[in-house]
Amino acid sequence: MSEAIEVCVLGDLRHNVARRFIVDGRPIAVVRTDEGVFAIEDRCSHADVALSDGEVEDCTIECWLHGSAFDLRTGAPRSLPATVPVPVYPVRVEGDGDAAAVLVEPAPQTVH
Repeated sequence: MSEAIEVCVLGDLRHNVARRFIVDGRPIAVVRTDEGVFAIEDRCSHADVALSDGEVEDCTIECWLHGSAFDLRTGAPRSLPATVPVPVYPVRVEGDGDAAAVLVEPAPQTVH
């Protein structure tokens, strides 16, 4: 990740609560879970609303409007009505503790 952009420090992220950032002109929802920190496009592929307003549970984020859930690791839809994945972005955390920098790559990753 050579072009990663620092969006916040780890302490700015509450567990299982999405937070919206603009990264290279794109709205990105960044989420801290027990599995790590994830970044997903902040737009439901079904309803075109902000995913950051939805609930996070078990490494998924649920769209508040119609209930589609997306895997934070891959962007894959886990429930209907969404059938199209949402782009995810590589994240790295540099440093220790709550002062560690959270960096997001502005190009989506390819998940196989």
